[in-house]
Amino acid sequence: MSKRISDDDEVGKEEDIRSGPSSNRQVNPTLQQEQPYPHQHQVHKVGVPAKQNLCKEFRATVKETFFSDEPLRPFKDQTKRRKLVLGLEAIFPILRWARDYNLTKFRGDLIAGLTIASLCIPQDLGYAKLAYLPGQNGLYSSFVPPLVYAFMGSSRDIAIGPVAVVSLLLGTMVQNEVDPTKDAHDYLRLTLTATFFAGVTQLTLGFCRLGFLIDFLSHASIVGFMGGAAITIALQQLKGLLGIKNFTKKTDIVSVMRSVITAAHHGWNWQTILIGVSFLAFLLLTKYIGKKKTKLFWVPAIAPLISVIVSTFFVYITRADKEGVAIVSKIRKGINPASADLIYFTGDNVIKGFRIGVVAGMIALTEAIAIGRTFAGMKDYQLDGNKEMVALGTMNIIGSLTSCYVATGSFSRSAVNYMAGCHTAVSNIIMSLVVLLTLELITPLFKYTPNAILASIIISAVIGLIDFEAMKLIWKIDKLDFVACMGAFFGVVFISVEIGLLIAVSISFAKILLQVTRPRTALLGKLPRTNVYRNILQYPNATQIPGILIIRVDSAIYFSNSNYIKERILRWVTDEEEQLKQKSLPKIEHLIVEMSPVTDIDTSGIHALEELYRSLQKREIELALANPGTVVMDKIHASEFVELIGKGKIFLSVADAILTFAPHHEEP
Repeated sequence: MSKRISDDDEVGKEEDIRSGPSSNRQVNPTLQQEQPYPHQHQVHKVGVPAKQNLCKEFRATVKETFFSDEPLRPFKDQTKRRKLVLGLEAIFPILRWARDYNLTKFRGDLIAGLTIASLCIPQDLGYAKLAYLPGQNGLYSSFVPPLVYAFMGSSRDIAIGPVAVVSLLLGTMVQNEVDPTKDAHDYLRLTLTATFFAGVTQLTLGFCRLGFLIDFLSHASIVGFMGGAAITIALQQLKGLLGIKNFTKKTDIVSVMRSVITAAHHGWNWQTILIGVSFLAFLLLTKYIGKKKTKLFWVPAIAPLISVIVSTFFVYITRADKEGVAIVSKIRKGINPASADLIYFTGDNVIKGFRIGVVAGMIALTEAIAIGRTFAGMKDYQLDGNKEMVALGTMNIIGSLTSCYVATGSFSRSAVNYMAGCHTAVSNIIMSLVVLLTLELITPLFKYTPNAILASIIISAVIGLIDFEAMKLIWKIDKLDFVACMGAFFGVVFISVEIGLLIAVSISFAKILLQVTRPRTALLGKLPRTNVYRNILQYPNATQIPGILIIRVDSAIYFSNSNYIKERILRWVTDEEEQLKQKSLPKIEHLIVEMSPVTDIDTSGIHALEELYRSLQKREIELALANPGTVVMDKIHASEFVELIGKGKIFLSVADAILTFAPHHEEP
């Protein structure tokens, strides 16, 4: 007998027979664990689930889809006053953890807050330029949004502010609509409008508990997108690093390199290059030191601020700005001005702002949730994704009303925050207060800060976004995932950020469709001296039973894949019959479909089984099912498919079916 294999190498799993939703599970007491040897085995009947109430079933489905975490459980059996307190704590988690706050925690948060503030101030100036906005807007975005998040967010470690990828995405998409140099006022208005709708998108997803939608962007796609965005951001900084005045507005690598090479003979400034390259080397050295010795994490954290101070002083005393070194110039002093009147609520720009805001909001949300979950896992606490979305959405809406652009969780700052020993979101409050003091007192001192330093800071910051180790791991684990990763990467690098993002999303959906429409099937064999049947690809010593073919379907059977599953099973049968005929072995008399992994089936799936049954009848092969789950059993009974194939053809396990069809089969 041939030992043919499918593409699958996974072990099949037995599914419990249940009579209702997980909260009301009832196990049939007559079912017994199957014995390890054939002579001890007893055939059991498959349990038929009790008919479920349609309303209860619908409520259970909705609950599992939107309220699987049971957010109202703490409110059960509580007084009205206690429910009010719990409700306020759910909206403002700070009310819950503030009760246990102490001086020890404050000491850790103070150090962490001061450390990330020293990192965020120079980064904010650079990221604002990346978004084609004045430097003060970057600082604004590290003042108001972190304060709002500190009261509403549930992560203890995430540090809030502008980030490179979102700044690039926002700047690229908005400048396609409005020129930031010719019409800076309208550009700012459209950016604030996009920020408002980014917040609305995030708040809506959280309030409607639709957080699972961001999971459709796969990890591989995010890795590729981030890596491509990092290279694009670094290439954009060549303008500031080399002192080029006339630079392309396109982001693809070909256009950028052409612009750099064209300006080589007349557009480069050697003083700018000296400043930029020397401080970039310094920043990379400090990053290397911090990576090698984790106790020195503060070295790369304060290095950007030191670079800004030293370079600004150097430019001021040498007046290098008169020699062609581009400087930041004046940064507006004072805290965030109100900007509600700048947001477009009517006209064509509303649609533009909405479209840009949805994209930027989703990317910002994906990055923040990923960062929050990473550090929550490291400290072993739960992060409520929906509450995070509400907090992020609220802070961006308020931010758009106070001259901020899209803020989210920063991985570099969050890592520094974590290593600095933060305990709560108070570190964000400390950072915000330092930014407040900077806006009120220090901003005039940034006048002579060279643009080359900001370019160096951004390049050193985004290098960490290129995760080569993750790419290698993706290649080892799943080649299709690697295609998604590289598609997003090359789309961003060679075309544009938007196209790269579109490719990432498209490939992610294509992978889902491929897995749904072309599920795996496996040929099963019997493990020696057991009644266990497993994929013969994974267990080459598993043997097939003469006259019986056992196939496992590793997916729910829906309209999208039912025809393929039927044809794939018939192809298994045809291939096996041909090989049996060549070897003059007994023909197939029984086909057993192992249905443990089949979690659901629809009308098309039932019809496919009926067609499979009729096709097998013509070949004089009997069809049997093994271990259908609760939902599947309920539906095949409702469709009268059981009457078609016969009640005696549905078994609790493959071993039961073999005991019925081949009772005298002996181990080889």
